[in-house]
Amino acid sequence: MDIQVSNLTKTYGLQKAVDDITFQVKTGEILGFLGPNGAGKTTTMRVITSCLLPTAGKITIGNYDVHEDTEEIKKYIGYLPENNPLYYDMFVIDYLKFIAEMRSIPKTETSKRILEMVYVCGLQKEKHKKIQELSKGYRQRVGLAQALIHNPEVLILDEPTAGLDPNQIIEIRELIKRIGKAKTVILSSHILAEVEATCDRIMIIHKGKLVADGSAEDLRKRSGENKVLKIKIEDGEQENILNILRKLPGVNIMSADNGQFVLQQNNKESIEREIFNLCVKNSWVLTEITPIETKLEDVFRELTMN
Repeated sequence: MDIQVSNLTKTYGLQKAVDDITFQVKTGEILGFLGPNGAGKTTTMRVITSCLLPTAGKITIGNYDVHEDTEEIKKYIGYLPENNPLYYDMFVIDYLKFIAEMRSIPKTETSKRILEMVYVCGLQKEKHKKIQELSKGYRQRVGLAQALIHNPEVLILDEPTAGLDPNQIIEIRELIKRIGKAKTVILSSHILAEVEATCDRIMIIHKGKLVADGSAEDLRKRSGENKVLKIKIEDGEQENILNILRKLPGVNIMSADNGQFVLQQNNKESIEREIFNLCVKNSWVLTEITPIETKLEDVFRELTMN
């Protein structure tokens, strides 16, 4: 099921938590939702799940409207909140049975769905333990199992890898990617590398407004962070090289050390040819000229610093 969010606004008193944002998520797409604390990510996700009603705007999931079909929409959504509320004194199997009943799964199908979730979420060895006995990683798996047990078409995951160790993060990432092939998935995370590795598309929200939307590569290209080049020049006196490089239009010298220079280009014109020609003109030996790719962290900081 596709998700269409149009001009969504959510206010709490005088505070505008979400400010007129519009986006779409298609079936089979994993959307990463990024933003600083308080940016409006969780509020947006809760409105999509119908846990909150929007102040203004329209949200449709498939052919259903959040305003008009609130209870119907919930049947198609699996939701893992950031705090992953679980009943710690319950056994894993009993908890999943309880969730199946809450989701009105027919009794004839309950055992089958529980076994499927135990297998899909890798809970085979933990299924007869109490939830309080599980590690953080396995508790997250139980949370995913409850979100998936009714086979929803839409999956909303708020910080699904929070507090996990690197091995657990990789396991949950692979699980989400596998699940996401057949569902519509929105996940939020503070781990930028995790979002880049898991998601097909990334949205960045800041102060309630949508400030970027695209693939990780798209965001790097669109970023105001200009091209950075690393060059190495031999057979030239460093101070002389610096003085000449500083005269290049739209170029800042970020660092200089033992013939190695990092240049930031402040315009869209390519300067590689100019650098090469300068080396020829001044009888310098150019041994390296390498573009340094802008990191997603740099893009995020640029868009959310103010």
